[in-house]
Amino acid sequence: MSLPSTRSWLAGAVALALASVTAAIVTAQPASAATGGTGTGYLHTTGNKIVDSTGATVRLTGINWFGMETDNKTFHGLWASNPWRGQLDTMASLGYNTLRIPFSDDALKAGATATGINDFVNPDLVGLSPLQILDKVIGYAGGKGMRVILDRHRPTAAGQTALWYTSAVPESTWIADWKSLAQRYAGNTTVIGADLHNEPHAEGTNPAAAGACWGCGDTARDWRLAAERAGNAILAVQPNWLIFVEGVSCPSGGLSNVWDNDTSNDEDCGWWGGNLSKAGQFPVRLDVANRLVYSPHEYATSVYHQAWFDDPSYPANMPAIWDKYWGYLYKQNIAPIMMGEFGTTLASNVDKVWLQELLKYTGTGVNGMSFTYWSWNPNSGDTGGIANDDWTTVNQAKQAILQPYLIAPVAGGSTSSPSPSGSASTPATTGGCTATYAQDNSWQGGFQGQLKVQNTGGSAVSPWQVTWTWPSGVTVASAWNATVTQSGTTVTAAAPTYSPSLAAGASVTVGFTANGTTSAPATVKLNGVACA
Repeated sequence: MSLPSTRSWLAGAVALALASVTAAIVTAQPASAATGGTGTGYLHTTGNKIVDSTGATVRLTGINWFGMETDNKTFHGLWASNPWRGQLDTMASLGYNTLRIPFSDDALKAGATATGINDFVNPDLVGLSPLQILDKVIGYAGGKGMRVILDRHRPTAAGQTALWYTSAVPESTWIADWKSLAQRYAGNTTVIGADLHNEPHAEGTNPAAAGACWGCGDTARDWRLAAERAGNAILAVQPNWLIFVEGVSCPSGGLSNVWDNDTSNDEDCGWWGGNLSKAGQFPVRLDVANRLVYSPHEYATSVYHQAWFDDPSYPANMPAIWDKYWGYLYKQNIAPIMMGEFGTTLASNVDKVWLQELLKYTGTGVNGMSFTYWSWNPNSGDTGGIANDDWTTVNQAKQAILQPYLIAPVAGGSTSSPSPSGSASTPATTGGCTATYAQDNSWQGGFQGQLKVQNTGGSAVSPWQVTWTWPSGVTVASAWNATVTQSGTTVTAAAPTYSPSLAAGASVTVGFTANGTTSAPATVKLNGVACA
């Protein structure tokens, strides 16, 4: 799913609605390795679990950030006043340990141009291609302990398609593009796998345009066979990736429902990408063992009003429906489930109950089913987002329901809240430093800048820590390249766990946005020693 596409689920067009609920950011404490996080090294499967390179169970509790599949060819929200790093900081601090990134093959083409970027807020993205921006997002997310799933959302930016190929983008291009991405990120354990194609589905009521089926044996329509072809091609290049396979809408591809007006013998269809009822009978067969993850999609009434929402027993009827379509794969220990999309505007109580019951169904703790919520973006037409329209504050009503099921990335945590003790520990002093400040942007009520600090002492500083002061009323909004906290007028930027040491002669640049009157950092110190 993503704007600006318009769905015609099984019965017709979906009305668009945009939720905007102003709320404060909810902050989760980072998870320890013992409670799951995202594990160590590449991931693989065993039964219905996803495990890391040590065999420890991992639960992916992530979020979708879309835009790279649209005409912008890069993440939406880069036009906002909140810089891209600040948005990832918030996602990680809220507890989202995985980022699912939709893209189209258009964004991968040579010469593709990214648009919709606020150059003042994101000066480091100026002139970069969509893939180069993707590289930066993956690098920063990985530094926070997040994992990344790449989602081939559309063949072109024009919109979603029932099948994984079109006349303009044949299957050979689809597979070649996946192999190219697998090679590009080989050795980068942040990128854990490929969601092969988004929401294969029945085309509609035209028998000549039947859509994706499951197990029908027609190589032009059988999504299960296509997933095998693409998955095995990827694994030949990158055998460490997980292969995420979505369902279809109707196992026949819609053919059994379009020949007459008799609905008594129609097959049981579900959400686009959400019907894995035939995967037990016709499993996806991969050449590398323990790499398959099934990834259904599930939505609420704000997307389409399915018949089961009107059942007198609702919501007690829902677990059996989820069991039938995809939950049985998990419960019978056949394969892991990673629910790649689920979302709601939360505008009605029916939807609120649905979200609560669906999350309850996935289970709690590290042994529950994995998921990536749709979406971070507030401009998703039929669900809205976790971010509000300012791309900074958070829809607290949604986040409060999701929060108990989230396992924050191990290297994540809040960039704007004090540490549990109230202040960071103070490392040993260093010999000297210089500090240089540059203001990147300003707006009414806030500004963005970067503070470069160079270690001029004769030895490395580890872990490094930079402090400075601001006038009363100036506060950190977001930050990157350090874990930034504030107590009164004193700001502390502590070394991230992935880069704790600052060598002699080396420098670090701490970027931030702040609320309040534009002010340069004063009394800058590196590990307690004043900088020139």
